Amino acid sequence: MQGKFVKNLALLLVLNLMIKPFWILGIDRTIQNTVGAESYGFYFAVFNFSFLFNILLDFGITNFNNRNIAQNKQLLTKHLSKLLVIKLLLFILYLAVTFSFAFVINYSQEQIRILYLLALNQFLLSFILYLRSNLSGLHLFRTDSMISVLDRSLMIVICGVLIWGNVVEHFKIQYYIYAQTAGYTITCLVTFLLVIRHTQKKLLRLNWNFPFLLAIVRQSFPFALLILLMTLYSRVDSVMLERLLDEGARYSGIYASAYRLLDATNMIAYLFAGLLLPIFARMIKQNQSVHELVRLAYTLIITAAAIIASGAFFYSEPLMEILYPIHGAETQEMFIRRIDESSTVFGLLMICFMAMSTTYIFGTLLTASGKLRYLNIIAFAGMIMNIILNFSLIPVYQATGSAVSTLFTQLLVAGFQIWIVKKVFQMKPDYIYLSRLFLFFAATVLLGWGSTHLGFSWKLNLLLFGLVCSGMALALKLISVRHIYQLLRYGEA
Repeated sequence: MQGKFVKNLALLLVLNLMIKPFWILGIDRTIQNTVGAESYGFYFAVFNFSFLFNILLDFGITNFNNRNIAQNKQLLTKHLSKLLVIKLLLFILYLAVTFSFAFVINYSQEQIRILYLLALNQFLLSFILYLRSNLSGLHLFRTDSMISVLDRSLMIVICGVLIWGNVVEHFKIQYYIYAQTAGYTITCLVTFLLVIRHTQKKLLRLNWNFPFLLAIVRQSFPFALLILLMTLYSRVDSVMLERLLDEGARYSGIYASAYRLLDATNMIAYLFAGLLLPIFARMIKQNQSVHELVRLAYTLIITAAAIIASGAFFYSEPLMEILYPIHGAETQEMFIRRIDESSTVFGLLMICFMAMSTTYIFGTLLTASGKLRYLNIIAFAGMIMNIILNFSLIPVYQATGSAVSTLFTQLLVAGFQIWIVKKVFQMKPDYIYLSRLFLFFAATVLLGWGSTHLGFSWKLNLLLFGLVCSGMALALKLISVRHIYQLLRYGEA
């Protein structure tokens, strides 16, 4: 069973690393360049707004269903008939809350029209995740892995035809949203048919059960609250940029161009956390010490994060220039100004990758141990801090102010999570290990700065920087092949 888990996890990682980076860096980046920073920023702000109350579409149902079906496969038909009704009612609740807030903040008619489609897309995505929880609960891991990339694969094909197939004269941001709707709809139908094949009845009868809904809400409320708070402090930035500034859509587009690249790198840390959660949960249940695994996992991820963050910071300008050669600028002077703005935002946001990688380790450990109360308090503090900083900094520093707000918020959240883990699990600091880690961090900064003065092309300088830092991590014994193999063995234990 453990071997099956590791093999299918590897399949999931490979599929996601093949499809999603191409989606973000190939399709999504091309669309940003095609429609321009202002048009994409307009979309990105509304998209993030539609994401703010996403938890209302699920409220813990997916996690509840995954665990329940895995333990009681015979309940699939009964629960599916009940949960379909609940998902539809939650969609109505989500629409009511989302559009109420949209009217409160005075969204325009054009923004409301886009929000309708984006709200539908959020529902379809949530419904796909719920249906996939049935597949994983039935241990159909390979099928679930394939479904996990089906929507993006379809969108890549649709957007690719529209962008490079000369199907439309001018690509509009609305076409991008339509492609998402089509991809989610097809994926939803395919997944639904796959789940139906495993039910006891060919035709399901929808069944409303209020006590059943109440039981799920009571059980899932702490987790749902955590997701809501985390979503607010990580997604509200672009919404506030668009609302607080006269040229808010343009600045939101500049912020989006940098944030998308953070998303691309963050995906690795997210999948890393997916591996750790069941391992942590099992070890805690069996009263095993998690200290060694926490140190091992954190060392692996923070070492890579430090190299990526430092390289991105010192080479932010040429990276943004090569990724966004147009950037919606009409003149050379405007292009230079926008590259300066976006590279500053990008450099600051990529430092966040280190803090976010930290939360994926320590936050996952606290989740596995059921310490959601601590996580909710930390997330609430992060949300308040982020909103206050955005209100203070955005009017003065625009997108850069929002990036600074995000950086300070992520550092606050990461620091408090480390402190809570230290208290809860009684971890004593290893000063020799910490000194090696600090030495590595300081060296990556110095090497990053020094590499920009080598005199070679920036691409060669960046490559040499990455190789030297990787060699230094090996020399300091922070990473090794044995460590990676040891981490995988935890999954087989």
